[in-house]
This record gives sequence, structure tokens and C-alpha cells, in this order.
Amino acid sequence: MTLTIRILLGMLAGILVGVVVQAAGLQEAHWLQIYGINGLLDVGGQVFIRSLQLMVVPLVFVSLVCGASSLGTDSGVGRLGGKTIALYLMTTALAISVALVLALVISPGEGIDKPMDTFVPAAAPEFKQVILDIFPTNPVAAMAAGKMLQVIVFALLLGVALARSGPSGERIRAMFNDLNEVMMKLITMLIQLAPYGVFCLLSVLFSQIGWDRIVKILAYFLTVIAALLIHLTVVYSSILMLLARVNPILFISKVREPMMLAFSSASSGATMPVTLRTVEERIGVDNRVAAFAVPLGATINMDGTAIMQGVATVFIAQVWAIDLSLSQYLLVILTATMASIGTAAVPGVGLITLTMVLSQVGLPVEGIALIIGVDRLLDMMRTAVNVVGDTVVSTTVAVSENMLDRSVLNNPDAGRIIPDNEARGA
Repeated sequence: MTLTIRILLGMLAGILVGVVVQAAGLQEAHWLQIYGINGLLDVGGQVFIRSLQLMVVPLVFVSLVCGASSLGTDSGVGRLGGKTIALYLMTTALAISVALVLALVISPGEGIDKPMDTFVPAAAPEFKQVILDIFPTNPVAAMAAGKMLQVIVFALLLGVALARSGPSGERIRAMFNDLNEVMMKLITMLIQLAPYGVFCLLSVLFSQIGWDRIVKILAYFLTVIAALLIHLTVVYSSILMLLARVNPILFISKVREPMMLAFSSASSGATMPVTLRTVEERIGVDNRVAAFAVPLGATINMDGTAIMQGVATVFIAQVWAIDLSLSQYLLVILTATMASIGTAAVPGVGLITLTMVLSQVGLPVEGIALIIGVDRLLDMMRTAVNVVGDTVVSTTVAVSENMLDRSVLNNPDAGRIIPDNEARGA
């Protein structure tokens, strides 16, 4: 049984257990809730997420130093960075454009009453501060705090310095290459726990989801899902076929594992180690591209989040019967695209950036109270789209730099994780 099938079975079993527990209507004080759902299963899921988060900073730092030092020159890093950032911003702008058009056609906010609940938005950082926060003053503190953009900047500078340091740089670079191999092996070990971690996470989540809230705003819920599917199947497939000359069906079959983990965890940051391993060992993207594009994508590529923000903007405007002009819709596209830069790759961050978008076009942030009840489930779906976007851009940039090994891409068994018992039998 492949790892993908085991993860899928874990997902289905977790959803089933969660639905059954919620249908039973158990009280919070019930022993099954205390010791089972909120005890054993919640601990199991959180331990799995923490084990993945454990790898994020060291893996990104080591991989990026290896990649940057291999590029050799400042111009190589600059060219690679320019292509990657341009593609990420382009896909985000396309994502929110698709969402706005679809929401205007469907009109999910018509007939919805204004919320009685209050919503206090978290303070969004100023754009000036977002730019300043990209550059570290203390790289150790940045690593400790998990500030990925600062870690990326420091790793790039160190990698370029190693490439210019002659024999000394070569010796240290060899050490980083060895460390990178060890990190990838550790990821392979941890990912074998994924079926159990996914089961625990989804059992807890689906035992708590308020289905009554979904029914109330079903049109909004389905509009977001439809926009996510269109972006996944049309936009990403077009980029793969036109720019990367890659079969989209083959490609999706290669990225199923990070997709499912992203869906379960709702965090592209926690999924990043698995995404990086998949891009390098399953798709065949050179480490010099993957080590830069994947961590950067997990930080600034928020296509799924942009889709939610586009639909939510139209939805809230329709609930309050506010007509937005064409210039305001263009401002939504610009604000949502720029807001994706510097936001943390953690669950629920889309609601924080949504307050920025709503404020820019004069819509009431209280409208978020309408959608906050279903956002956790949509967050899982849009995170899966975000992760696919990271892999698509990484592959496309690799093709443009002639750094994609198509023999790996076309080999269905390349990078496949073999279960321990099968490996022993071999």
C-alpha cells in the first residue's frame, strides 16, 4: 500500500470518526470528548504538526544555502528570484480575478441577513513595516521566531558569499550539502507518520465543525470551492502546459502527498518540508531552484487565500447592498496581491489580510463574522491550492532555467516512499 493511499485512508477514517462524534451530540464533559477527542487524538495531531514544523527552519536554511552557493553569482540569484516572484504575483492576481468574476456571476450574498455577531479584527501591519521585516537584524533571532523571509534573505547572502570564498567556501559548502542529505532523510522518516497524524487532525476538526453555519451561507461556501477548483484545474494546468510543457495529470499525481497534508494541517508552512522533498525527488526540480522557490512560495504565495478574499469581498458588499466600482475591484486585486507578501504561513491568516482588503474599499469588517464559522474548512482547501501553486511555479522556473530532470518527472516511482516492511522485504 503506497503512502498516498495510507494518507487517504487516514483522512477518510478521521472524517468519519469526527462526523460520528458530532452526530452523537456528546457534551464537552463526556469522557470520550475529554480523553479521546480533546485528549489522545488532539495530542497526536499536534505532535505530528510540531514534528513537521521542527524541520522548517533548518531545512529551508540548509537547502537555500546549498542552492544559492551552487548558482555561483549574484546575477544567477537575481534572475532566479525575479522569475519566481513575478510568477507568484501573477498567479495570485489571476486567482483573485477569477474569484471576483465568479462571485459577481453567482451573487452569493443576495438574501443574506447582516450578522448579529461582532468581529474585532486583528491589527494588520503597515506596508512599510512589512518591507522592513523582510531584512533581518539578527539571523539567529529570525530563525528562533520562524520569520521565513528573514531566514531566506540571510541564507541567500550566505550562499552567495560561499560561492565567492574559494577553497574555504567549498569546504563549508560540502558540509551544507551533507547536512541537506541528512535533512531529507529525516523528512522521509517523519512523513511515514502522516497517515496517523492526518487521522488525528481530521477526527478533532470534524467533531467540532458547525454544519449549521455552512448551511446558512452555502452559496458563499460553494462559490469559494468552485473558484479554487477553476484555479487549480484551469490556471495551473495552463501554466504547466504552456510554460513548462508538463502534463497536468501526471503532475498532480506527483504532488498528492503535500496536497493532502496541506488539507489536513491548513498550514503551507508546516507542509513545506514535504513540499520541498516532493519537488526535488518526485518532480525532478534542481535543488538550486526548489530551495529558493518552495520556501518563498510558502511565505508569499497565497492563491487560495486570495480567492477567499475576492469572494468574501463581493459577498460582504452584497449583504450590505454596497455597489463597488471597477476601480475598487482593481484595488481589491492589488491589495490582496500585495497583502500576501510577508503574511505568516499559518492557519487563519487569510482573515487578517481580509481586513486590509475590506478597509481599502470601504466595506465593514464586521462582515467577517458571517464567514468566520466556516473559514477553517475553507482554509484547508485553499492551503492545498497554495501548495500546488508552490510546486507549479517551482517547476515552471526550473524549466526556464533548464534545471528540471524530466526522467525523474516521468518516472512514477521516483522519490516514492517505500513502507518499512516493503523495504525490508526488498
